Amino acid sequence: MNGKLLPALALAALLLAACATAGREYPESEVRNIRIGQTTQAQIRSMFGSPWRTGLENGHETWTYGRYRYSIFEPESTSDLKIRFDANGVVASYTYSTTDQPKR
Repeated sequence: MNGKLLPALALAALLLAACATAGREYPESEVRNIRIGQTTQAQIRSMFGSPWRTGLENGHETWTYGRYRYSIFEPESTSDLKIRFDANGVVASYTYSTTDQPKR
């Protein structure tokens, strides 16, 4: 192997390791269309697609949509939407958080 190629490959590996991404993009603009006590699981899936994670919170089904990007070279960029459903599959509550600055 070329002696100059090895340091370049090592640098490329270091730069790749300096960034981390988890989750996946989702249409954050749709969050404003969620209605507690009205929006169904089918409507949520239509708006956002399949959830990145699913689980239970206090016995209620919970879906999470999220994108998480971390880098030593740029500010972090994270966003998550956690939706809790009642026993009938209707939104009981949700939280939405982001590190992105609001657009004015």
